[in-house]
Amino acid sequence: MNAPIIDPLQGDFPEVIEEYLEHGVMKCIAFNRRGTLLAAGCSDGSCVIWDFETRGIAKELRDRDCTAAITSVCWSKYGHRILVSAADKSLTLWDVANGEKITRIVLQQTPLQARLHPGSSIPTVCLACPLSSAPMIVDLSTGNTTALPVTVSDMGNGVAPPSRNKLPDVTSYTLTAACFNKNGDLVYVGNSKGEILIIDYKNVKLLAMVPISGGAMIKNIVFSRNGQYLLTNSNDRIIRIYENILPLKDGLGALVELNKTIKEEDNLVKLKAVGSKCLVLFREFQDSITKIHWKAPCFSGDGEWVIAASAIKGEHKMYIWDRAGHLVKILEGPKEAVFDLAWHPVHPIIVSVSLTGLVYIWAKDYTENWSAFAPDFKELEENEEYVEREDEFDLVPETEKVKESDINEDDEVDIVTVEKDPFSDSDMSQEELRFLPAIPCPDDPQQQDKCAGSSSKLIDSNHSGSPLSEENGQNGQAAHNASSPLEEDTAGGNQLKRKRKLSEKGLELQAEKVRKPMKPLKSSGRLSKTKNKSVVDQDYGNGLYADDGSDEYQ
Repeated sequence: MNAPIIDPLQGDFPEVIEEYLEHGVMKCIAFNRRGTLLAAGCSDGSCVIWDFETRGIAKELRDRDCTAAITSVCWSKYGHRILVSAADKSLTLWDVANGEKITRIVLQQTPLQARLHPGSSIPTVCLACPLSSAPMIVDLSTGNTTALPVTVSDMGNGVAPPSRNKLPDVTSYTLTAACFNKNGDLVYVGNSKGEILIIDYKNVKLLAMVPISGGAMIKNIVFSRNGQYLLTNSNDRIIRIYENILPLKDGLGALVELNKTIKEEDNLVKLKAVGSKCLVLFREFQDSITKIHWKAPCFSGDGEWVIAASAIKGEHKMYIWDRAGHLVKILEGPKEAVFDLAWHPVHPIIVSVSLTGLVYIWAKDYTENWSAFAPDFKELEENEEYVEREDEFDLVPETEKVKESDINEDDEVDIVTVEKDPFSDSDMSQEELRFLPAIPCPDDPQQQDKCAGSSSKLIDSNHSGSPLSEENGQNGQAAHNASSPLEEDTAGGNQLKRKRKLSEKGLELQAEKVRKPMKPLKSSGRLSKTKNKSVVDQDYGNGLYADDGSDEYQ
């Protein structure tokens, strides 16, 4: 699709299902940073990497030790690593280019979500959110785990309560959500009391707390790609957008300074005061009519749109809002529940995972605007009478003489400066992995045997004594044997369903032809074929063959 002929007034969000991807039963998906590769975790424990440009499978990561369903997949910053969490309580780190397993760690609880550190090119630290315990920081190189606080009471007077490699009582925790900020120096945790905790994960120290109105449990917490907005999905069926006031590069340093400037005796009051200067409520989204629960909410690549799926079973429905809070589109798919969804980092494309394991690709239904080809081109709804100008067909119209060019021809054209890449950052020590080389799949042995059998039959038919082949080989002689070319197919050894038999008069004429063979022609075989064909046509004309639909002879 040519970009200049696309109507710019159309909304920059998907509208229809373009196609779907099928490979096993897929459960969760994740794009790499540029959207060129799509990773999908399957129910059999494998991770499939799709080339999103060609919509083909580029690589399949399969661990013999893992046969449980994949719960989440996460790309590293430059796409060289993939972290996979599974239902067998394992975390597996893969090398994408080589397809080799780097490390595998087994936790005490099933990790529902795992996220690699976004700040380093080759991360060795990840954030895991287990099923029934507090979020934890996992060192992938050593296997050490550090539990993070999920309530203010856990911190007491600010001293880190949990010791490393030791989890608190499981029964005191419910489902919690957590994520890194853009720089990766802070962790934002949403707990069951409706609180957002901002934690220095290296020192395991709670620095700020932001309470949510209503106090409902937070099920999802997601940052936008640029790090300016934070999204929360609560159990009260409301999606809230918070604006991040902290600086993107050194949020930890700014938060430490806030704690020094604000002096309060009560620790809870101080944490709330600091939190009020970190996050500010921006928008709230909800369906006030149906009051449905939301699932897998996320931002678009540019942060202008917010999308969330309906949590109703048997309904593949997704809602899209703009950042101002208006509902702009409802996408309705097949009658299957949504498991996971992701928005493409660059293009207006949404990828959703259904209950049956299919991945649907939602794209924009573009309307072409042909007036973009010429500034004086105008699209007409119906025919209109046009009155030409007096100088319209002159070589140099008077109207063009009056016009003056607004372009300064003396200005120098800058061909050296490179436009800023929205994905570029200061840490470019390692080249980014954007595509994977295509590896041809080996042929199926059964298909090869079938192809070999069919080819051998074809060779046999070319060298068999069929009437057609013998007719070509005899260079114009009459057909031999007592069968016509349509009577029997000796190439495959199988008789045709519809046969033609000779009548008595036809048998007599053929016996005379055998006793008195035709003289060979001196011309080419092509003329002999034509003559033989005319003889057969003549027999049809004489009524030697009967063609009444039953293929029986008179």
